[in-house]
Amino acid sequence: MKHLVVLTGAGMSAESGINTFRDADGLWEGHDVMEVATPEGFAANPELVLDFYNQRRKQLFEVEPNQAHFDLAALEKNFKVSIITQNVDDLHERAGSSNVIHLHGELRKVKSTLDDNDILPWDTELILGDLCKNGHQLRPHIVWFGEAVPMIEQAIAICETADILMIIGTSMQVYPAAGLKDYVPENTPTYFIDPKPNISSKNNLTVIAKPATIGVKEVFDILNKN
Repeated sequence: MKHLVVLTGAGMSAESGINTFRDADGLWEGHDVMEVATPEGFAANPELVLDFYNQRRKQLFEVEPNQAHFDLAALEKNFKVSIITQNVDDLHERAGSSNVIHLHGELRKVKSTLDDNDILPWDTELILGDLCKNGHQLRPHIVWFGEAVPMIEQAIAICETADILMIIGTSMQVYPAAGLKDYVPENTPTYFIDPKPNISSKNNLTVIAKPATIGVKEVFDILNKN
């Protein structure tokens, strides 16, 4: 069974109603990303940051996986599928994908401010005074700017074994995630799906300038014919 590695970004979830991480003006849901997505921002105004992620978590329960999520899950019938996502939502899992790595953390989890490995499931509001078992404040399980990406080594190892690569809804310009494509074996068939691609088709690279739901269906049909 061939190993299909899928790299997904904000464009994967956009058609489900989840806004892309940040707009061209550098704002995320009206907030400066430095205020809500850095350790310094959390230290300066923890209540603002906790409320920001509470709103994102609440939004997550108001949306559903889109057809692209379901098509990726269905590919597990004929392929070994590994999804490496920059998204913090759980839409891949809710659509049925069984092997998902979240590079930038997960909205439905929190962790101790003392121990990054003390991670808990969390579906309600997180407030000041919510503590880990050792008495330290809990924070969103999100990889903020300036923090290490703990799953990157595992993601690299997965990419090194890819037979097919699919990149969906990401410009592949945010590192270290952007570097993952460089670990895929040379000449691996690659499909790049994005409505506004920043690259063109060549050799083993097929660029599909369409939204995720349409582009993934096209690749789904191509792969299942072969």
